[in-house]
Amino acid sequence: MLATLPLLQNGAFPVLQRDQPDTLQVNLGYRCNQSCLHCHVGAGPKRKEQMSAEIVTQVITCLESGRFIMLDLTGGAPELNPHFRQLVTAARHLGLRVIDRCNLTVLEEPGQETLAGFLAEQRVEVIASLPCYLEENVDGQRGRGVFEASLRGLRRLNALGYGQPDSGRVLNLVYNPTGPFLPPPQGPLEGKYREQLREQYGVVFNQLFTLTNLPIQRFGSRLISEGGFETYMQLLQEAFETRNLEQVMCRTLVSVDWQGWLYDCDFNQMLHLPLRAAGRERTHVSELAKLDLAGNPITVADHCFGCTAGQGSSCGGALS
Repeated sequence: MLATLPLLQNGAFPVLQRDQPDTLQVNLGYRCNQSCLHCHVGAGPKRKEQMSAEIVTQVITCLESGRFIMLDLTGGAPELNPHFRQLVTAARHLGLRVIDRCNLTVLEEPGQETLAGFLAEQRVEVIASLPCYLEENVDGQRGRGVFEASLRGLRRLNALGYGQPDSGRVLNLVYNPTGPFLPPPQGPLEGKYREQLREQYGVVFNQLFTLTNLPIQRFGSRLISEGGFETYMQLLQEAFETRNLEQVMCRTLVSVDWQGWLYDCDFNQMLHLPLRAAGRERTHVSELAKLDLAGNPITVADHCFGCTAGQGSSCGGALS
């Protein structure tokens, strides 16, 4: 895989500082049952990195400090980590809002037969990847048969109350562009998703989030190999919107990698750009509860233009 970090350090992105963080985003490992072309993690079935029981316990201890109100679980496929359910149960017992970033097809993996029921029982919010409502686009980006498997997963979640009015079980979908272009406006696209999925497949959901593809890992490497990296970076920079700086996720989120090291966001984690606090070169989750990160400088590079281009993009979708 071609490295993109040397191409992202021109220093053109504005200086950013943190607000008080309220979200702990934990990457439970890079193992996944899919290998998507746009994946900024470079996740896949052959990846071995997974958070250990020891680090999971340290994450739970950090959550017990009361510093955070939300636990956002990601991967790879976070559910494939053997300690996933322990972490979810502990966080829900503490009263935290818990998000599972689910690729939907993991619900059909061997050993995951009870996963959907567990998520429903714990009232975990599911943010499910579905990069299009057209089968050919999804399978082209994620692999043959993924669209049909995703539909089965969505119907299974719907049957458990997810996406249904007043159920308290939230199901949000995620759109990623299928190529080097910005996502369309989130509102109209959500309406199109809602119409197509309901009428064609009988599937319902709560919200659609649009995410911009970041020029790192697998997607960034593909851009370089196809000679489109500079053109895509120019697109992101020309679409920069100053107003999005106030709402970028790194202001209130702390990202934790599978070894427990801290980053300002999941994208910085993949570029090995650590969160720096209290004079440390890097900081561990076991130290986080003692730190005051408000006002701390955020590590930025030119990939950050992906979060501020156009309507903006974050883990919770468009910013404006």
